[in-house]
Amino acid sequence: MFTGIVQGVATLRAIEPHGGDVTLVFDTAGISLADIELGGSIAVSGVCLTATRFDAASFAADVSRETLSLTTLGDRVVGSRVNLEKALLAGQALGGHYVTGHVDGVGEMVSRHDDARSVRMEFQVPSELARYVARKGSICIDGVSLTVNGARGDRFDVNLVPHTLEVTTLGGLQSGSRVNLEVDIIARYVERMMHPDLN
Repeated sequence: MFTGIVQGVATLRAIEPHGGDVTLVFDTAGISLADIELGGSIAVSGVCLTATRFDAASFAADVSRETLSLTTLGDRVVGSRVNLEKALLAGQALGGHYVTGHVDGVGEMVSRHDDARSVRMEFQVPSELARYVARKGSICIDGVSLTVNGARGDRFDVNLVPHTLEVTTLGGLQSGSRVNLEVDIIARYVERMMHPDLN
């Protein structure tokens, strides 16, 4: 479980192919991994990955073909920047919202413009996820917990304050950029309770 509060921006250092899937190696972005055990979880741009090896300066994670095809990790090249968050520990403050690291779909940033000191960005969401995105609800974009300003059809917009633009990768998004999306898990449970026959 994560919170969507990014702890650092790391760089993809190596891609090691293994017969269709890959091992990705990232630097640690200065984050201490002293409290991470082998097999521990780290969210990489919103994707929960299992640390298979690590040292003081880097960690590696195996990524399946399914994850490569259903998230933006398959788009990454050596040198790509990613958001990092270690798993939430019992007793830690929940600064964002409950995030599982299980990406629901890939969206696209369609426009951005300055809004005072913030930047307002509009995203297109896969049509099957649109019903889970609500005004003033939570959404996770590339591992960042954000509040939805407005939602219309298969589009929604968010405001990014200067701090978020500075400490995450979202400030570098341009029109057409693909992003990992995780909708609010509470919305999924509410739908299931209201419509128990849905698959």
